[in-house]
Amino acid sequence: MFRLMFLFFPVLIFSNILKVGKNEQFKTIKQAVAASKSGDSILVESGVYKEGNLSITHPLSLIGIGRPVLDGEMKYEILSFRANNILLKGFRIINSGEDEIKNIGAVRLYDSHYSTIENNIFENNYFGIYIQRGYRCMIRNNKITSTRATSQEGIGDGIHAWVSEEIWIKNNYIEGHKDGIYLEKVIKSYIYRNYSKKNLRYGLHFMSSNDDVYVGNTFDNNNAGVAVMYSNNVGMVGNNFINNWGDANYGLLLKDISFSKIKHNRFQNNTTAIFLDGATKIDLFKNDFEDNGWAMKINSNCMENRVMNNNFINNTFDVSTSGTMAMNDFKKNFWDKYEGYDMDKDKVGDVPFHPLSLYSVLVENNPSIMLLFKTFFVDLLDKTEKIIPSLTPENFVDEQPLMKKVEL
Repeated sequence: MFRLMFLFFPVLIFSNILKVGKNEQFKTIKQAVAASKSGDSILVESGVYKEGNLSITHPLSLIGIGRPVLDGEMKYEILSFRANNILLKGFRIINSGEDEIKNIGAVRLYDSHYSTIENNIFENNYFGIYIQRGYRCMIRNNKITSTRATSQEGIGDGIHAWVSEEIWIKNNYIEGHKDGIYLEKVIKSYIYRNYSKKNLRYGLHFMSSNDDVYVGNTFDNNNAGVAVMYSNNVGMVGNNFINNWGDANYGLLLKDISFSKIKHNRFQNNTTAIFLDGATKIDLFKNDFEDNGWAMKINSNCMENRVMNNNFINNTFDVSTSGTMAMNDFKKNFWDKYEGYDMDKDKVGDVPFHPLSLYSVLVENNPSIMLLFKTFFVDLLDKTEKIIPSLTPENFVDEQPLMKKVEL
């Protein structure tokens, strides 16, 4: 069972307010940080600050007034959080250095707990935000974009979390990075209402991350929308997987994942909406699959998955598989290709539906056969297979196809 987690950040009583600007008590942010004490607030007036690396080593609030700019000059990790209870708010943070070994970027959290990064603009950085062994940190309402690379090798992730727990990532816009959001060994975390677009690999990437939930996000025109790999107990609810279109592109890639739920999502205009490889005990309920090349590709090593109450509309292929055995359960889905009848008017078709067409089986084994798409030969193949099933698995069937679209 998935649970929603509520973070309670300690309320700090700020002992002092330090101001940085031309006519203020400090001329540089470094001077103010050096003079500050735990729990202080530093207010930074608008301007461009080129101060190399700013290392924060005690609880502190760093608040921008009028969107001041922190410029890393393509050399530095701009901000380093080396303490708990740090707040960063209201800045434009640009031009971080680049280091593929150290993975530096605009802001990095080193073992930081209860810290918040909100309402900032990140531009042209290698990594945007890097969280290392974080606990109960909040990343929200930030805009994170980059145009500095055209290949995956030349850019880091927008938000990257490693070996962390109870991280909340909410309402961020992320574009132009390697992965929009990357989670590795991150547990009990919540990814909510982010818009991840035009990233060079994945909009959201899970690697060995368990007991996480992502809800209400949009993954638009990435190389692949979301990849969930080597993870268990992941909740995927109410997301939009759209326009992830191209050779070998997916809306959602599931690789060696178990005991997870995929509900109330919209998959539209993807080359393959969902690709399952080594996925077991996944529940797919009340999702819309519309205008995709393949709605679902299921490898033969997938088993005990339940596909129920979903809509399959205007997809080139609803289902495809690499094997000859069907060890998954399809039940009470709406298929626009279903041509059966409902004599007893119970809104369930009286004739079972076989979603796996002979043509899709042939294409899976020989992609060049796609050249025959929408020809008389293909229509003849499919109609013959419906009358005399032979090459498609007999148990790859929805025994109770719905006559009307499921209302999500």
